[in-house]
Amino acid sequence: MAVESAMLPLGTNAPDFSLRNVVNGQIYRLDSFNEKAAFLVMFICRHCPYVVHVEQEIARIGRDYAETGLGLIAISSNDAKSYPDDAPSRLKEMAERLAFSFPFCCDDTQEVAKAYRAACTPDFFLFDRQRRLVYRGQLDDSRPGNNRPVTGRDLRAAIDAVLSGKPVNPDQKASIGCSIKWKPGNAPA
Repeated sequence: MAVESAMLPLGTNAPDFSLRNVVNGQIYRLDSFNEKAAFLVMFICRHCPYVVHVEQEIARIGRDYAETGLGLIAISSNDAKSYPDDAPSRLKEMAERLAFSFPFCCDDTQEVAKAYRAACTPDFFLFDRQRRLVYRGQLDDSRPGNNRPVTGRDLRAAIDAVLSGKPVNPDQKASIGCSIKWKPGNAPA
């Protein structure tokens, strides 16, 4: 069932985290990206058709902004026991297949998803240098089956604005995707 992003209030400070990269085991925290002018948190997974639809663009964004002031991290918070395609070994396969240039981490406790109020996959959160939220919402208007091209237009416009020191358009559309697959009894209230 499709779920919309919770649309965390703009200006919210980026919650801290400590997560292990499924590819190389390195630990990443919010302060791992201190030198970056902007920071993008992407909640994705392996099995969701909405993520599969845009996974090439997510990888392309990583490559296109690799040499800029943008820090990126992808996080899967899904219950890997109930959804084995989202187990760390399968996420590692995804990251390697798509040649992700950014860390892809597993949020086993689901506490990071709760802190960011992530509701769906994909769900995007862009923060400025002070780690205040300036964009949350959709990658673009493309959805599986709607025949619109995957361009990353909305997210790219926000990234470009932050990196150039310009304000991000506050008129933002919620992301739509599969709900975060919460562990039994772990869903936010």
